[in-house]
Amino acid sequence: MTAISELLASLPEEERIILTMHYIRGLSPEQIANSLGVPDRAVASVITIGKARLLSALKQG
Repeated sequence: MTAISELLASLPEEERIILTMHYIRGLSPEQIANSLGVPDRAVASVITIGKARLLSALKQG
C-alpha cells in the first residue's frame, strides 16, 4: 500500500468516500453532493478538512 492509500484508509468513512470521489474519480463537489444527497457546502467543507488532514499527515510522516 502506498502512503496516500494508507492515509486515505485511516480517514473517517465520510471523508474517505468524498475525497476519493473528488480526487480519484474527478467529480466536482456539486456532483458528489447530488450523488450523496447532501448539501454542496457540506461536501466542500469535508474536502477542505480532509485535504488539510492529509497534507498534515504527509508533512509529519
